[in-house]
Amino acid sequence: MTTPDSNDTNGTDSNGNDTNGKGDTKGASVIVNAIAVLRSFTADDPLLGVTEIANRVGLHKSTVSRILATFEQENLVERDADTRRFRLGLGLIAVAGPLLAELEERRVAYPVLRELTELTGETSALMMWEGNESICVEQIASRHQIKHTAPLGARYNDALSSSVQVFLATQPEERVRSLLRSGAITYTGLDEASLEDYLLRLKDDFSRGWAINYGESSMDEVGVAAPVYDHRGDVVAAVLIPAPRFRVSKERLQILGESCMAAADKVTARLGGKASGAGRGGR
Repeated sequence: MTTPDSNDTNGTDSNGNDTNGKGDTKGASVIVNAIAVLRSFTADDPLLGVTEIANRVGLHKSTVSRILATFEQENLVERDADTRRFRLGLGLIAVAGPLLAELEERRVAYPVLRELTELTGETSALMMWEGNESICVEQIASRHQIKHTAPLGARYNDALSSSVQVFLATQPEERVRSLLRSGAITYTGLDEASLEDYLLRLKDDFSRGWAINYGESSMDEVGVAAPVYDHRGDVVAAVLIPAPRFRVSKERLQILGESCMAAADKVTARLGGKASGAGRGGR
């Protein structure tokens, strides 16, 4: 027999506390959905409507509307006055600011990136790795009117992205195989032959000291990237130079690659690591 103070069939006690864990599960689901809504905004699609977001994240429009309403109250998203669609809000800076301020790699790299942009005239960026994505945490834009940029928070998981190549080049081959086969790292038309070729490409990247994406993931863009090492010899970041393809001949590509590697080595040295240089050895 139960008493008024005992657990009831609704899974709560007399104080309203959840006793069967369902409340925790529901709460976690709400958080996951909210994060998915935030991640639906990208550099290519900064303005999105409720229906577009719902289609991207697989939620009902009413659920997305409730999430966006809460975010709007907290300034995490804002509504465009003309289109009534949503964009990310300045409140996110307050959330991310303390993390960015504490990233030693970002603080150390900033003056080096400024020098690199002055030297090459092209945009420079610092990328970090999160599971299966390369994420931009700092950027210095080119002074040219026509330029390519990697805005803060931009994420890349294309296997041909130069920064993705840098991070994968230090991963065990079986890990790389798993990421590509599962689709966590995207590679159009992947088969066993192209996978083996890609693994050889990563070895070449590592031996050279920098990776190349010459219009392969985006026809109009060239990217070169080089690894940043910490004092343990681990790759903790990558310096990236994205540039318009029309401005980068094969000869200039070599110059940009060497400049990128030199900048990455500077950041490495400031982190107490050993500069990689070309031909560093095996993986």
